[in-house]
This record gives sequence, structure tokens and C-alpha cells, in this order.
Amino acid sequence: MTATLYQRLGGANGIARIVDDVIAAHLDNPIVKARFEAIKDIGHAKRMAREFFGAGSGGPEPYTGKDMLAAHKGMNISEQEYLAVMDDILNALKKHDVDVDSQSEVIAILYSLKESIIRV
Repeated sequence: MTATLYQRLGGANGIARIVDDVIAAHLDNPIVKARFEAIKDIGHAKRMAREFFGAGSGGPEPYTGKDMLAAHKGMNISEQEYLAVMDDILNALKKHDVDVDSQSEVIAILYSLKESIIRV
């Protein structure tokens, strides 16, 4: 039986490590740094990202946050910012030795959400 994307990302613990590295990368990325520094409760943001990645990759955890459109409405996120975030995510996946097929799956999922994130 083929492992789920959730399992290939390392389950809850693997996803937590990936999310921690993604958020750290965002805070170090000059394109999106100011947005992430302005988040009042970074712990909550990480929790929502962990839930989102977990539920979206086939894990048992429910996602309790807002849908992507509601979460990003009014933020006027640019294409450049979106791509910077995607790069940070891809680099974190590589850092954690996530296989190329799984990286591609994550990127495809994130691209499917693009219209709910950019300039809404």
C-alpha cells in the first residue's frame, strides 16, 4: 500500500518541524518578513499551518481555521509574495528530505489555492 502524503511528510511531528522551518524562513525572507513579523500570535499561526498541512495531506487532524479566502481577504498579497512563500515551503521540504514526488504534490495543492490567496 502506498503511503499517504501525510505519512511521507513525517506525520504530525514531521509536519510540525517543516512548519517551524517555513515560518522561520518567512521571518528571514525580505519579501514577506514584515507580514510575518506583524502576526500577533505566531504560535496560533503555526498551529493553523500544522493543522492545514496535516488535514490537507490526508492526516487525521481536523483543520479548524478559516478557509483560504477568508484567511487572506484584504491582505492584497502579491504574486511575488506568494512565490516567495512557495519557495520557502519548497526549501523546507528539501531540508527535511521530502522526496521529489511528495514535494510536487504539496506544490500542486498550494497552487490550487492560489486564487484564494493572491489579491483577495
